[in-house]
Amino acid sequence: MTPRIELARVDLRGRTPSAAELRTALPRGGVDVDSVLHHVRPVVEDIRDRGAEAALDYSEKFDGVRPSAVRVPVAELGKALDALDPAVRAALEVAIERTRKVHADQRRTDSVTEVVPGGTVTEKWVPVERVGLYVPGGNAVYPSSVVMNVVPAQAAGVESLVVSSPPQAQFGGLPHPTILAAAALLGVDEVWAVGGAQAVALLSYGGTDTDGAALEPVDLITGPGNIYVTAAKRLCRGLVGIDAEAGPTEIAVLADATADPVHVAADLISQAEHDVLAASVLVTDSVALADAVDAAVNAQLAVVKHHDRVREALSGKQSGIVLVDDIAQGLRVVDAYAAEHLEIQTADASAVAARVRSAGAIFVGPWAPVSLGDYCAGSNHVLPTAGCARHSSGLSVQTFLRGIHIVEYTEAALKDVAGHVVALANAEDLPAHGQAVQARFEALS
Repeated sequence: MTPRIELARVDLRGRTPSAAELRTALPRGGVDVDSVLHHVRPVVEDIRDRGAEAALDYSEKFDGVRPSAVRVPVAELGKALDALDPAVRAALEVAIERTRKVHADQRRTDSVTEVVPGGTVTEKWVPVERVGLYVPGGNAVYPSSVVMNVVPAQAAGVESLVVSSPPQAQFGGLPHPTILAAAALLGVDEVWAVGGAQAVALLSYGGTDTDGAALEPVDLITGPGNIYVTAAKRLCRGLVGIDAEAGPTEIAVLADATADPVHVAADLISQAEHDVLAASVLVTDSVALADAVDAAVNAQLAVVKHHDRVREALSGKQSGIVLVDDIAQGLRVVDAYAAEHLEIQTADASAVAARVRSAGAIFVGPWAPVSLGDYCAGSNHVLPTAGCARHSSGLSVQTFLRGIHIVEYTEAALKDVAGHVVALANAEDLPAHGQAVQARFEALS
């Protein structure tokens, strides 16, 4: 008989822990990126020096297959789309439509501010010229990640997109056909069959493919990946921009006695399905609900496909149940935790959700599970992890835009403020700054 699992409990009732105490008391896993940098650095440096040949060498070593070329022939994208299960195609089309609808409203418009008569500052929003969108392989196939990365980039006006995903031995060295089909549906015709740290390095440095064609480097890399992908992003950051150093996925559920324990258990399990390091945390003021969720988890584990993976994730230090005095304290807890995905399953869930300050995305009420956001809500599922939602946002159109200030002043407008510029320049002991203004008027006198 399979041993029963009980999520670890943290009891915060009857006390008011500080923000610092909460950061150490709450369940938290994560990965130590520093611990693998010495493994990843030689890979990045090798690809910097040898380009595509090195990337293909590492694909052979790590993925068990050596593609004939890095770039996937466009014809293969069309073939994958033609062969796609109609039900999956229909689902992807719905996901694309809804995601485009949400992200279209995120596009910023240029603004012109007249600071003084004759003096304006324009903020112009310019898309990144070329981006690399990473789609992982590993435990699962992620066509949804193609959608979530490509749609906001397209909405931002990015003109050059490349999707990179690991080659698969069972598909002749091509990325998974569902990944190729999703790219085709989105109108992306450049896909590279390269994964892991080597993908990040090749996207950053570029190279020459086996047929002599250029593999142009990108300006920005987005998309989730494992610890080696994250380490490569850290090493290449600066040469390219990155969206974030993503850690293992996580869910927190803030629930009271009105929540359905079967729903809560199913949602905790769904996140644990991703990875043995995935975090599933329930925050509740109801011991009865906590006990019922434990029972529901065990009942559902009996029929879960990835049973061992889920069990390990739920048993890890990153998962557990946090008991609080009331929902007000629960809100303090979830704000300190700053979950990638936060579900609110309480009475008056909308009002409770409105009080949350830190979360990657918030799912309100019993009919908005995280799984909906993963695929068809229209929201983006590339979100900050490991508490980074306290200071960072998820992937959006804004990720792919740069705000550039354009300053225009007339002679009269500059002359009017010249004395203040000189005063501040002298205060900072940078007199040449002031002289750069004064010289314009001295020359006229």
